[in-house]
Amino acid sequence: MSEMVTPESINNKVLQTFEHLAIDKRRLPSSQLTKRNIPAYVAEWLLDNLVPGDGPISPEKLEAIQTWADQFIPIPGETNIIKNRLLNGEVVKVLTPVEVEIRLTRNVRERVAQLKLLGLADVHIPDTFVEAYPDLLKQGMWGVAELIDTQEGVAISSFKPMQASVNLEIFKEKRSKFTLEEWRALLLTSMGYNPWKFDEPEKTFLLCRLLPLVEKSLHLLELAPKGTGKSYFYENINPRVRLISGGNVSPAVLFVNNASGYWGLLARFSVVVLDEVQTLKFERPQEIIGGLKGFLANGRLTRGGLYETSSDCSLVMLANILLDNEQQPIISPLVKELPEFMQETAFLDRLRGILPGWKIRKLSGDSFAQGVGLKSDFFGDALLALREDLTADQYVAHRIQLQGKKLYKRNEDAVRMIASGLMKLQFPHGELSDDEFERYCIRPAIQLRQLVWEQLYTLDAEYRQYDEEITYKIISS
Repeated sequence: MSEMVTPESINNKVLQTFEHLAIDKRRLPSSQLTKRNIPAYVAEWLLDNLVPGDGPISPEKLEAIQTWADQFIPIPGETNIIKNRLLNGEVVKVLTPVEVEIRLTRNVRERVAQLKLLGLADVHIPDTFVEAYPDLLKQGMWGVAELIDTQEGVAISSFKPMQASVNLEIFKEKRSKFTLEEWRALLLTSMGYNPWKFDEPEKTFLLCRLLPLVEKSLHLLELAPKGTGKSYFYENINPRVRLISGGNVSPAVLFVNNASGYWGLLARFSVVVLDEVQTLKFERPQEIIGGLKGFLANGRLTRGGLYETSSDCSLVMLANILLDNEQQPIISPLVKELPEFMQETAFLDRLRGILPGWKIRKLSGDSFAQGVGLKSDFFGDALLALREDLTADQYVAHRIQLQGKKLYKRNEDAVRMIASGLMKLQFPHGELSDDEFERYCIRPAIQLRQLVWEQLYTLDAEYRQYDEEITYKIISS
């Protein structure tokens, strides 16, 4: 008879198995570091460097954290103070994100760093840093930078970036030490949730928020009421995930700036999340929807034919939805309150799935992680590394076959992709029974794609030549 799974038993197993890659998630809220406008993956990295260990943080260590933060983490309104210190000849050491731009014009050949958090543009950065840390050229990197003022302007004299070491084979091997229940609890705790406060279907839907990280080009729409933590996870998981919340969204931001040739977010990040799409202001919506339809269909990014590149970025859209007294959606079709251009069936069809966030309970104080999980920097990098693992993709391709008189290929592609992602998340070691494969991978995949299919079926008679319900069979291995 298997032992009962308890928070204490999982905490001990995670610490023993992952050792220095694990962290007590309760330490982060008590540190108050996230109130400094830094994401959780940065804050946990700091905790591990400043006050390593488990259990509650002592008052003395909390004071040490605050002292370090006061000295090295700037807060809004301090940019002029930092500039004044540089002007006075001081060497200023700060924790900040750093992005590098390449300028190639007729008279200019240079690499310059942008320190937007500090309000510093065109900062000199040595070529050796750019060569050592290529992510500086993509989405940028968080790290501790030393700044000096020179006759040519502000320069970065040293840079220590956040770095997580990921060995995917070791990650897979460690999975075999956990039961599925334990592993799902570990994933949820690492996401920042308390697995003991959710039932099994809710846990599955929460884990589906990880799909765009582990699968390339997995485009997802989540519809949920406020308070279900739709954006909480994405803004705290990894620097290669970019959350856009509020403000204007233009073709230059998403695709490419034709004036400068600087590629937009979809080219530079692994996952781009549009938060509360009903409130975002889209500039030139027809140009955006045209570009998005091409990108969602084939991964090609272009704008006006001037520049073209490919991208395997996953696009996630988060939207609020109104519910009735029984916590069911009031509106039909479900996409009715999205921006008008996002209701086009040609656009919706290219989404892999709709995540029914209304089936996840609203978060309360005890909904957040109370135990030991994987450090956010390691966890996020491990998830993204799973994108390159083709084992699950090949397994799923040979084992799922949709049924019906006339099959629709995008349904089949979407179901297989989602099922593959769920297999990578829950069974990265490749060991699972047919029952587990069907229950934890195929059925949720069908459910997410079926919600897309229902919108298409309702909005456009063209799709009614196919079966209304997506059905499948499992091929013998």
